[in-house]
This record gives sequence, C-alpha cells and structure tokens, in this order.
Amino acid sequence: MKKIVLLALIISMINVNLKAQDKKAEVENAVTYLINSLISGRQADLEYIANDNLSYGHSSGKIQNKKEFVQALVTNQSDFVTIDITKQSIQLDGNTAIVRHNLYAKTNDSGNPGEVYLGIMLVFTKQKNGEWKLLARQAYKV
Repeated sequence: MKKIVLLALIISMINVNLKAQDKKAEVENAVTYLINSLISGRQADLEYIANDNLSYGHSSGKIQNKKEFVQALVTNQSDFVTIDITKQSIQLDGNTAIVRHNLYAKTNDSGNPGEVYLGIMLVFTKQKNGEWKLLARQAYKV
C-alpha cells in the first residue's frame, strides 16, 4: 500500500512539473511574439499581444497605455531595428508570469539611429481563452 501511495505521489509531482514546463513554454512563445511585434511595428500584432490595461514603462520614466504603446511603434516614434535578449528568467504564479531579461537593441526612433541596453521586467497574464497577454513592462538602465 505504501508503494502505491508513493507511486501516486511521484506521478502527481511529475504532472505538476510538466504543466509548469508547458506554461513556461507558452510564456516564452509570448515573449518571442512580443519581440517580433516590436521589431515589425505591425499594429494588429501589437494590439494582439497587449492586454487592454497595459502599463508600458520606459527607462526614462515615461509610462504608456496600450493605445500610446501601439501608436508609438506604428508611427516609428519608437522603432526597434533589432532586439537581442539575454539572461531571461520566468517566474510563474498561477495565470501570471513575471519575465526578466536584458535587452540590447538597435533603434531608429523618429529616424534617429541609436542603441539601448536595458533591463526589462514583463508581466504577462493568461486570459480565459488561454492566450498570454502583456499586462505590464518596465525598463531600467543597467
């Protein structure tokens, strides 16, 4: 009997670990989608990945809502030419994910070439339809 209980406990722990790995992979895919959307500047993609209550914080202290975030990228006020991320970590808590990484990007904001190296914290929430949406982002100088 003890062996059966122990086996059931081990199977349960494996299932929990596999579900967490699945969620982590979903969040990684959402981050990739976000990065590709930032580079492309496609309005539909940006609107898709962003939660309606988005709070998008820049390292300068500027805060944008979803509409302002999308508009800045669509009009090339903010223009990411390339983005490379390193040191990414994902922390899951139910239907919320906190993602941290370093971001190095070549930019062309309003036609002015530049480079940025920033620390980033992203907060994603899993919606009822199973999609992960960006709820908050805060950049900070490294």
